[in-house]
Amino acid sequence: MEIKNAVAVVTGANRGLGRHLAAQLVERGAAKVYAAVRNPASVDLPGVEALRMDITDPDSVAHAAAIAADANLLINNAGISTHVDLVQSDIGDIRHEIETNFYGSLHVTRAFAPVLQARGGGAILNVLSILSWAHYPGYGSYSVAKAAAWAMTNVVRQELAPAGIDVTALHVGYMDTDMADYVDPSSKTDPAAVARLALDGIEARALEVVADDRTRTVKSALGGDPSLLYPGLPAEKGE
Repeated sequence: MEIKNAVAVVTGANRGLGRHLAAQLVERGAAKVYAAVRNPASVDLPGVEALRMDITDPDSVAHAAAIAADANLLINNAGISTHVDLVQSDIGDIRHEIETNFYGSLHVTRAFAPVLQARGGGAILNVLSILSWAHYPGYGSYSVAKAAAWAMTNVVRQELAPAGIDVTALHVGYMDTDMADYVDPSSKTDPAAVARLALDGIEARALEVVADDRTRTVKSALGGDPSLLYPGLPAEKGE
């Protein structure tokens, strides 16, 4: 997959990581970059074309896919983080986050897969999270949605491979964006650097891009005892 001359759709491209991805696609010579957002007036990035899309509305997604029928690169970036817990929060709030972060990306993938296939193949990048792998209070429904999105990414990658469509997963922790404005700056990664790694991964046909040291540490702990990720819980007792 070459970025130069590609026609890309980036969801949530009006701010944060999505804006950096769209800007760098333009810089790398993409022929066209659609900034897919609910409010096209919020797109002020030079060189991109605003595309109205609400990822939670299948009709809106289908309409956008019909307009962007020349796309061969899809970046599923749009999402929300509401910090609701799983035991006591309103179930509607939990469902809203899962509808957005999991079903939203799935709606968009299902709508654009035939578009990419008609172009002879292409690529999809799914923006996931360190919380696809590690799950903590305060991020309950977000973790559930991102874990499901990770599973979806792995399955869709296999389903779309025969059509010549690559699917790359991007896992990253806190970035210096509005979504993490409450986090100590020393704990955050530059989203421009993450965007560069992600686009390099697409061109390299990488299955996965792990964008920061903290996320790499979490990944390395997945094969161990759960106490490595959740040290506040009792460890398994030996005999």
